[in-house]
Amino acid sequence: MAQKLYIKTFGCQMNEYDSARIADALALSHDLELTTQAEEADVLLLNTCSVREKAQEKVFSHLGRWRQWKSRRPDLVLGVGGCVASQEGDAIRQRAPYVDIVFGPQTLHRLPGMLDEVRRKQLPVIDISFPEIEKFDCLPEPRAQGPTAYVSVMEGCSKYCTFCVVPYTRGEEVSRPLDDVISEVASLARQNVREVTLLGQNVNAYCGRMGEDGESDLALLIEYLTAIDGIDRIRFTTSHPREFGPSLIKAYKDIAALASHVHLPVQSGSDRILTQMKRGHTVLEYKSTIRQIRVARPGISISSDFIIGFPGETDADFLATMSLIDELEFDHSYSFIYSPRPGTPAAGMPDDVPHEVKQLRLKQLQTRISELAAAYSQAMVGSVQHVLVEGISRKSEQQLTGRTSNNRSVNFTGPQDLIGNFVDIEITEALPNSLRGVMLQNHHNTLVNQSVNWS
Repeated sequence: MAQKLYIKTFGCQMNEYDSARIADALALSHDLELTTQAEEADVLLLNTCSVREKAQEKVFSHLGRWRQWKSRRPDLVLGVGGCVASQEGDAIRQRAPYVDIVFGPQTLHRLPGMLDEVRRKQLPVIDISFPEIEKFDCLPEPRAQGPTAYVSVMEGCSKYCTFCVVPYTRGEEVSRPLDDVISEVASLARQNVREVTLLGQNVNAYCGRMGEDGESDLALLIEYLTAIDGIDRIRFTTSHPREFGPSLIKAYKDIAALASHVHLPVQSGSDRILTQMKRGHTVLEYKSTIRQIRVARPGISISSDFIIGFPGETDADFLATMSLIDELEFDHSYSFIYSPRPGTPAAGMPDDVPHEVKQLRLKQLQTRISELAAAYSQAMVGSVQHVLVEGISRKSEQQLTGRTSNNRSVNFTGPQDLIGNFVDIEITEALPNSLRGVMLQNHHNTLVNQSVNWS
């Protein structure tokens, strides 16, 4: 009977992508079958994220539970990967000596060999080195899990914002060669993937080798990918305002397959705080970029990130952030209370905004963003949206679910053979976290012949 693998993933889409590639690699090398039941697994892995507060505590909480299982089953293999592993390294083994494998985001492709070594020598293995782009050359062809897929096009970040651990846990920016990304996306298209999301910690800094001595930016990469038969929609995340240049803005005017949604973190609406964060852009420059994007693609949905209560943030600084939100009318946000990350420059600054003040400000910001998002959703009622049908709705087995170009989830009634196809949906109702709609009748007849069974 095949042995089983369980992966608990924390954090961003990059980690989700990495976990999927770990599963691919271990399925090929050890015939490990992925399971959602941790108790029945033979190999248990944590793929960690150190961006948010209490990341380490979450890791050791999981490991504490798994330790009890390992005491009963000594052959159970426990591994910790991702950014916490990269940051902590040997310290994980010191605090949890029962962990067998510690690996970084850049060494996940070495897991098959590490697993062999643990089982052969009965000794722990740690590899948190930074072998740059090697992992992409060593991983097997990705296996599609439905009509959408993530594709990592670059790793790391070289911006060194004062609050962020990414440059220390994932290293400096390294881009994959253009041909390698095209090859991976073409492989996914052959498996009936219709939409890809290009991933990078700072994805719009993509600068991939092209031919002998050329280089491709993100806009040119997107242009090449749209030429792949079957790839009808492209998204990318996460971007940095400093590198959202003219060619990428022009892509929103020229490339219809580029989704009408952009996530562009600003973090604060105060120039003083942006300087403290070492973001490298002003509020005026950010607003100018958003204005140009909206000219290139009218009606585009804009989302952003905000850090609330950064060291030294005054009431005036916070009001400047709220003013920016009102002016630009963001559609969605990822917003968090500031907490110091060990090893970052900001960790040495006085964390002088009281926690209660941070909480009040966060609630105020999130309430305003929710109001804006609700207004956007309500404005979509009556419109017809081109929706990629992703699967059966979680709300009802009689309904399907899909996503609009501007990143809204839509539930509607329709036959399951539409999964993997694009359909036109008239939006009939706006709910807090999704839309409802009805399928325009002409679609089932034209699309059923090219439908794919993703079950």
